[in-house]
Amino acid sequence: MDCSHAWNKTMVVAMHVPWKHHRRRLHHRGLRGFQCYALSKAGQRFFTLVATKRKAGDTLANSRLIKKFVTSSPKSVALEALSHLLSHPHLSSLAFPLYLKITEAPWFVWNPTLVAQVAACLDRQCQDKESARLLSECISKLQPKERELALFYRDLIDSQSRHGSARGFEESCARLRQLVCDSSSVYVKRQGYRGMISGLCEVGKPGEAEELMREMTRVGIKASMFEFRCVLHGYGRLGWLKEMQRIIDEMLSEGVEVDSAFSNMILSSYGAHSALPEMVVWLRKMKSLGIPLSIRSYYSVLSSCPAILSLVQNNSKEDGLPISLGELMKVLGEDEAMLVEGLVGSSVLNEVMEWDALEGRLDLHGMDLGSAYLIMLQWMEELRSIFGNGSNVVPAEIRVVCGWGKHSRERGKSPLKRMVKEIMVRTGSPMRIDRENLGCFVAKGKVVRDWLV
Repeated sequence: MDCSHAWNKTMVVAMHVPWKHHRRRLHHRGLRGFQCYALSKAGQRFFTLVATKRKAGDTLANSRLIKKFVTSSPKSVALEALSHLLSHPHLSSLAFPLYLKITEAPWFVWNPTLVAQVAACLDRQCQDKESARLLSECISKLQPKERELALFYRDLIDSQSRHGSARGFEESCARLRQLVCDSSSVYVKRQGYRGMISGLCEVGKPGEAEELMREMTRVGIKASMFEFRCVLHGYGRLGWLKEMQRIIDEMLSEGVEVDSAFSNMILSSYGAHSALPEMVVWLRKMKSLGIPLSIRSYYSVLSSCPAILSLVQNNSKEDGLPISLGELMKVLGEDEAMLVEGLVGSSVLNEVMEWDALEGRLDLHGMDLGSAYLIMLQWMEELRSIFGNGSNVVPAEIRVVCGWGKHSRERGKSPLKRMVKEIMVRTGSPMRIDRENLGCFVAKGKVVRDWLV
């Protein structure tokens, strides 16, 4: 059986890539399916060449390319390329040859975390001998250093869970569990439990992870936000909402501090399974606990609202978008209307809005359509309120920033800009596209005031 497909389908986990890293596609020589994440130009050239040679089946040429690349590249570029190879299934077979060549470089410093990543990649490719040799060497070096060995196993379990290495994952968990049982160090026990709990949740076993969390408490180590977060997210991804709610209740009863990031994860988990009433309840709970909303909160909620998604994705059809909060509420069902009410009035608008004598700015750039739409409706009401109260501050210029479509699927055709333009046209706004910046709508402050008031 192909080891790369050994996981049960419910346990397959996508590679995590930081959302802020802009995704770039290499179109060179037809490599449309290949994505690079924030690679340097040297790294992109290397990836283009090795992908082309691999496609042609030229392994000898790839070996020469790898050698030349490592010899001519600084440490940061070479390690960056290795990291990207490890994360791409189609080219990950080149990760081990690149790693071996990197170990020969004069600047190379042995790193157990890197060994864990490479070994997990080899596990996925069923290269058992190479993986076993790497692990054996690493464990021998770290054996006298109990803390470092625990951290190594934690990193290894994390990498194996993400790579889908079932057998390797089970073996590593067993070894780490034995280390935890044998150790008298609180640090080793905490890091060991943390690694096992996180890994089990990653592979779709939050029930086993929760059992470990209880065991952790019994041996005198209090579960932290991290362990609760892992278990809750594990239940949430599987749609086990009752279990997830039980963990939330336990956290609150034990006084574990719940922050905005954790709350957004709860909202996303509910939204992924269309549990809109539960999202309403949690939004109210956030308000009672004083947990602030964020742009991510808007995304987590609105991306789960089918009526709002339909409106913003099909805004050129039928009667177009509702152009006020009042109109929007009339076309939404009860659950979605309550969710919108829970978002409106938060501090999020103030975070994306600037207001002084020189400029009034609303920055929608980078937002999803649903969030940008609701924030813009709130912004127009806020401006009516400001001008209606006789504010002495009327900016010389008012600007709405939405981007011109540089990173859109069709370059230069921004769905966000199109939506903003429709709202401007249908409300009779005097704001027009800035001639100097096509990603902005702009008008004189007094003209906007007269329009709104």
